[in-house]
Amino acid sequence: MRSAKTALAFVKDVGFCSTFYCFPEGVPCLWEAVVGRARPRWPRHSHHDDGVGLTWRLKDDLPAARHVYYGKVLKARPMLVALDVFPAFYALARGRQRARDYRAEYEAGRLSHTARRLMDALAREHPQYTRELRGNAFMLESGKTHEFERAMAELQQGLWVVKTEERYEPTFSYRWDLLEAWLPDAVAEGRRLARAAALDRLLARYLDTAVFTTSRGVARLFGVPVAEVAGCVARLIRRGVVVETAVEGWPGRWLVTAAAIR
Repeated sequence: MRSAKTALAFVKDVGFCSTFYCFPEGVPCLWEAVVGRARPRWPRHSHHDDGVGLTWRLKDDLPAARHVYYGKVLKARPMLVALDVFPAFYALARGRQRARDYRAEYEAGRLSHTARRLMDALAREHPQYTRELRGNAFMLESGKTHEFERAMAELQQGLWVVKTEERYEPTFSYRWDLLEAWLPDAVAEGRRLARAAALDRLLARYLDTAVFTTSRGVARLFGVPVAEVAGCVARLIRRGVVVETAVEGWPGRWLVTAAAIR
């Protein structure tokens, strides 16, 4: 895989993938696809490595062109998500909420004070580069860097904000926007999607590439209760998408994509 065109086709095919991290759960990885082998060793001189360099450019260029979503939607790891799959992640994380609902989340104790201040600043004006955003939230002091980064991670993982650009000149900086403003159609679709349907869609796409897993493994990966996963599995079994079976030599029951055993 040597171009943005083939990388985009890869993301669309698998639904979602990590950028560099190799998930033990079998989630596809862009870096593995670029270098053409599983679990490559991190090179000693990574800045001069062709595979690392190309992967880095692709994970910047595809989201900047709004071809994919880029964010930490699984286990706080950077991911690229196809736009037809992203509404399912949004439905799981935010349900019917819109950007303006951040204040209700803060009042309910589910959003930190610093995250609320940053959302206040972005709600007034967006997009903003990092320095501008820190200034508008009165967080320019170097001692507030960790607090800022922690709050921005909270907002990214909660699907409130999105990093839309990594600028390298004249100085390095990120550009941030409200997710709802940057991907309005995908957010609107996610708000209409029922939570159960969203989980069904994600598990089916995941098993297309991982092939097998367990219910508890799905619960850990997607951060949902085991009871919800059980309902999802039952629905997918009825539709003939998933088979639950014992595997000789392996403990417990396993979920296997039906396509693998036909």
